[in-house]
Amino acid sequence: MSTEADERLAARKRLEAKRGFSIHLVVYLLVNLLLVVIWAMGGRGSFWPAYAMAGWGIGVAIHGWAVYVQRPISEDDIRREMERGG
Repeated sequence: MSTEADERLAARKRLEAKRGFSIHLVVYLLVNLLLVVIWAMGGRGSFWPAYAMAGWGIGVAIHGWAVYVQRPISEDDIRREMERGG
């Protein structure tokens, strides 16, 4: 059984994860904005910032999924799995 302290610690970890993702997203947006400005000032040839946007964007998407979509394994999940036997 969870104590109030355990629940508080888990909530704190979730908040830290959400804050970490928010910082990651803001840095991603600012750096990519800077790259687009550099590209625009440099003659607007091939849109090379797309490579950084795509590669780093995959990482940001995975980070967001891990923070907001993937949920931690709960006691109910464990109990259901044990009941299924598998």
